[in-house]
Amino acid sequence: MLQPDFWNDQQAAQTVISEANGLKDQVNEFHELNDSFENLELTYELVKEENDEELRAELETELLELTGRLNQFELQLLLSEEYDKNNAILELHPGAGGTESQDWGSMLLRMYTRWAEKKGFKVETLDYLPGDEAGIKSVTLAIKGHNAYGYLKAEKGVHRLVRISPFDSSGRRHTSFVSCEVMPELNDDIQIDIRTEDLKIDTYRATGAGGQHINTTDSAIRITHLPTGVVVTCQAERSQIKNREAAMKMLKAKLYQLEIERQEQELLEIRGEQKEIGWGSQIRSYVFHPYSMVKDHRTNTESGNVQGVMDGDLDQFINAYLRSRIS
Repeated sequence: MLQPDFWNDQQAAQTVISEANGLKDQVNEFHELNDSFENLELTYELVKEENDEELRAELETELLELTGRLNQFELQLLLSEEYDKNNAILELHPGAGGTESQDWGSMLLRMYTRWAEKKGFKVETLDYLPGDEAGIKSVTLAIKGHNAYGYLKAEKGVHRLVRISPFDSSGRRHTSFVSCEVMPELNDDIQIDIRTEDLKIDTYRATGAGGQHINTTDSAIRITHLPTGVVVTCQAERSQIKNREAAMKMLKAKLYQLEIERQEQELLEIRGEQKEIGWGSQIRSYVFHPYSMVKDHRTNTESGNVQGVMDGDLDQFINAYLRSRIS
């Protein structure tokens, strides 16, 4: 029988091989970009000598293509923190406001699902609690793909909506808030001390939008980490065992995120910085009325194409945030 140490060695070897392959791909891409740049320089010299309009148009097209590739290459280099390459766990929690905020939560759920699909990422619903009349009370997604966490960490924070409410018969303008939490999905080889006696585990019957989301057995799992008060739930699978495994991964991710936030808070206190925490510290505003605009308050990135953003066109905001972290 193979010993646990063998499996640990195998996992470590696979991790090293994966990282080496990633670095190899980056080096190859660098050389390809460099070759493309040198070809563009030659084409530019020809355009200056011959003043050929067809050659000029070809140069402009190739220059735009190279610029796009350079931007993507830069972003890949920016995603170099320890868990950037991991899958992401994303949670949405509507704030006060009842149906208004719960509906806003479902709109953000659709937005992130569309964004992930455009990236070629896989989306799994780990937990879903529907709203009383519309929308959601909360949702937890696993978004799986290379660098999913690296990108989505830019979305952590409070998202603010201003619109004419479809639920207000008087047609008044409403402001709604939803908190977005993003954590990396951690592998089994990441050591986080979770004692069995610190856990309270409850089972309950899964609920959802209907159909396959409704189970007839108590397969859903709720785990409470007593020392921190962190609660995670999972009802994605029909198997209680699988839901428990998924919930433990979520708990590990949340405890890791808590530790990171504690360390960041200590640094802020050492530096004497004050950071407001609450609904007033939204990272982005989505204004549907009296004008159409989405604005990220951290980078001042704006878009007048509100519908495009709600359809998942988030890269301009994510990319600007990633670049701002090194400026």
